[in-house]
Amino acid sequence: MGSFITKEKMQVYLTRWQIVNAAEREELLNTSMAQKLRQLNSLLASVKQMGWEEALKEGEAEVRERWNRLRKACNA
Repeated sequence: MGSFITKEKMQVYLTRWQIVNAAEREELLNTSMAQKLRQLNSLLASVKQMGWEEALKEGEAEVRERWNRLRKACNA
């Protein structure tokens, strides 16, 4: 027996996610820059604990080159 979702259920699902997205946008708008920087610092500090250092270093040169190309294009 195949399962399917009705049009009404899909609309309810989409509406719920629109409400969630609106709440997240509002939260981001009301978050101070200091708090955002603390959150970023926390994420960056977790890189070592998660064992992601090597994986991030592998793509670092490529990312730097991409930023340099963008910088040149914007300053041209």
